[in-house]
Amino acid sequence: MGKAEGMELYRGRPEAAEGRLAREIRTYDFLDQLGIEYLRTDHEPADNMEACNRIDAVLGVVICKNLFLCNRQKTDFYLLMMPGEKKFKTKEFSKQIGTARLSFADPEDMLRYLDIEPGAVSIMGLMNDTERRVKLYIDEEVLKEEYIGCHPCVCTSSLKIRTRDVMEVFLPAVGHPYGVVSLRGEE
Repeated sequence: MGKAEGMELYRGRPEAAEGRLAREIRTYDFLDQLGIEYLRTDHEPADNMEACNRIDAVLGVVICKNLFLCNRQKTDFYLLMMPGEKKFKTKEFSKQIGTARLSFADPEDMLRYLDIEPGAVSIMGLMNDTERRVKLYIDEEVLKEEYIGCHPCVCTSSLKIRTRDVMEVFLPAVGHPYGVVSLRGEE
């Protein structure tokens, strides 16, 4: 059960920054600056699907699976957002974006480009990709949802944000276009 059972939903940023990482506070600062409203819940790191499901229930959204990938040469980096329950098939995604040999990027690259550590990968990390090295792809099913659930660059909090605000306000503000893919989870 743990702390997840007692999770609460809050409107906006935490009252105090004490005990929170700078990357998390920068996320709230940026969202507030853009005038994007969000709901937040704090929790233990979600390291399994059961924990994710409890967080989803509190937020009333399905948290997206966020995958940080790269090509073999480590010259191209990709962030893929897809429904959490859908299976990821490298070959299927590679074929749709016209590249070969994708693998999961190293934690060092995740930190360098998104200022995020494993377990906290999120579209919010694109605010830290000032060189625009990471290409964003979103599964079409995610775009059909009214809200997106994501981490504020740390794995101990989760946000509920209107999909429209992410697509029409956040992404233009960080200068990141996106591609849409249709993943079936099949070979």
